[in-house]
Amino acid sequence: MHLDAAAGLLVLAGVLGFAVARPRGLPEAVAAVPGAALVVAFGLVSWSQVRDEVVALAPTVGFLAAVLVLAHLADEHGVFGYAGEVIGGLSRGSPRRLLRLVFVLASIVTAVLSLDATVVLLTPVLLSTATRIGVRPRPHLYACGHLANTASLLLPVSNLTNLLAFDASGLSFTRFAALMAAPWLAVVAVEYAVLRRVFAADLGTPAPATTPAATPRTPPPWYAIGVLAATLAGFALSEPIGVHPAWIAAAGAIGLAVPRLTSTPAAEARRLVSAANLPFGAFVFALGVVVLAVRAGPVGDAVDHLVPGHAGLLGMLGAAVLAAVLANLVNNLPATLMLVPLVAHQPGLVLAVLLGVNIGPNLTYVGSLATLLWRQVLHSRDHPPGAGEFLRLGALTVPACLLAGVATLWASLRVF
Repeated sequence: MHLDAAAGLLVLAGVLGFAVARPRGLPEAVAAVPGAALVVAFGLVSWSQVRDEVVALAPTVGFLAAVLVLAHLADEHGVFGYAGEVIGGLSRGSPRRLLRLVFVLASIVTAVLSLDATVVLLTPVLLSTATRIGVRPRPHLYACGHLANTASLLLPVSNLTNLLAFDASGLSFTRFAALMAAPWLAVVAVEYAVLRRVFAADLGTPAPATTPAATPRTPPPWYAIGVLAATLAGFALSEPIGVHPAWIAAAGAIGLAVPRLTSTPAAEARRLVSAANLPFGAFVFALGVVVLAVRAGPVGDAVDHLVPGHAGLLGMLGAAVLAAVLANLVNNLPATLMLVPLVAHQPGLVLAVLLGVNIGPNLTYVGSLATLLWRQVLHSRDHPPGAGEFLRLGALTVPACLLAGVATLWASLRVF
């Protein structure tokens, strides 16, 4: 049994190490799929368990692919560029005003289009916006990186971790959002207070006297904005009739794709397939299989003993802290896959785990793949974040956000 546990942990470490390093830019699935094959070959996971895990994850992976395409098409329609122009103009050269606008925009984008849209699409736009109006970009870039994790608490569709836990929570879409609204606002407020203080020097340096006009240079992409609004409404309205959010996201993506497919259908179809990031979907499936091997052994038993058995204030705080620690040890996706089955159908504990796996990754680079991707985006644009600065900011925000999030979640459960 101990040898099996060691083998499972070794495979998981190899898969995560490859995902963090991504040598030569290879996709995470290059290591994860062989890793899943190894745990099956070693007899750590049976074929029936593999089948059950793939079936359970399929709707979640399908939604992930659809929302990635949706966000890509929103960008192609100019939604992110237009939003950058709007907040750049509204800031009127004030770094502090721009930071407030960035917090509003990044929180909404993360909640509605998922954290990947904030990292991959919004971060470069905000870098360009800050540079164009002449303010220091650091506070606004760190805001994007942190809010990609913490602002993903609001909706089941905001984060892959939320989707993995949503069914286990037993909550409806609207009840999930109602319970998480107060924690979402609380942790975003904490992030804003800390970042404003930490980056006081940057925010105290105003832009040059000549700043762009407040009026955007491009017309609003009303069609795309309308499709996104309809998609968000569809997420809330579809559940009572038993329609999975993946179908709503796919419908929204089709709505945005149709105008573009009429001109160069073959080339656009290839871009859409690329935007769906199918290799990452394969990574999620394979990671689920590898985590099964770890969860079934002594490590899973040890984690099980640490999980609180009640959803009181202290129990939820314990679950959130455990989830945050585990996210920084093994990444938040494996942490979610390990913890959610242990707290399934205890809504308070499920949501507390989500607080931990979504807030915790702001402490270290390895906490979430989104954080690693954010770092890669900034490196590719010659604005690499400092490791020491990232850790210091995480140490200031993560404990405070966990406390604020758990306290407001506990209050929300009492109210609702």
